[in-house]
Amino acid sequence: MLARIAALLRQAEGTDNPHEAEAFMTAAQRLATATSIDLAVARSHSDKRTKAQMPEQRTITIGAAGTRGLRTYVQLFVVIAAANDVKCDVASNSTFVYAYGFAEDIDASHALYASLVMQMVRASEAYIASGAHRPTPTITARINFQLAFGARIGKRLAEAREEAQREAATDTGRPGTALALRDKDIELKDFYRQASEARGTWRATSATAGYSSAARRAGDRAGRRARLGPGPELASARGALES
Repeated sequence: MLARIAALLRQAEGTDNPHEAEAFMTAAQRLATATSIDLAVARSHSDKRTKAQMPEQRTITIGAAGTRGLRTYVQLFVVIAAANDVKCDVASNSTFVYAYGFAEDIDASHALYASLVMQMVRASEAYIASGAHRPTPTITARINFQLAFGARIGKRLAEAREEAQREAATDTGRPGTALALRDKDIELKDFYRQASEARGTWRATSATAGYSSAARRAGDRAGRRARLGPGPELASARGALES
């Protein structure tokens, strides 16, 4: 699955046509969803479950303590995870995330995040360099841009996921899909309740962050145009994601 997703991401990155890039992005998420559904159905028919077939918890490192704007990186991972049936707990300083889910879903979230986080950073840097954010302070503009970028990505991936699930539900070659997905959801929720020690509610924004409608609009546009394509420069981003 990951090899096929990577191929789709490279195709998305290699095209200058935004419609083609959107098609490849959608295909990558739909492939992740379809694979997740197939494995859920397979698990539902298994008499014995191995450890690898059960939900797990991973620690996802987001960044170093004190780095400004870490909340926007966390938000991006969280919305990607939500589109792939992964629940998250966030450290109070936003330096890491606990991800709860099945291995294939966390892996897919990892792959998508590694591509999109670099695109988000590049797009926000280009926006700041253009000077279009003035007179808004740079940090305020950057945070608002990246929050809007992440929110738009979350919507795009959720739409692709829902489309794949609708197709699977009506596919006569995939009997038991609805029941398998229901059982998967129950199992994940039970696992999360048992494993999570989170207290309180994490928010992507803070009262002191400031607001910029122009930066939000620019970030939303960039999120609409974003391509899922891991280039060589993403090696460092992947390295930050550790279990």
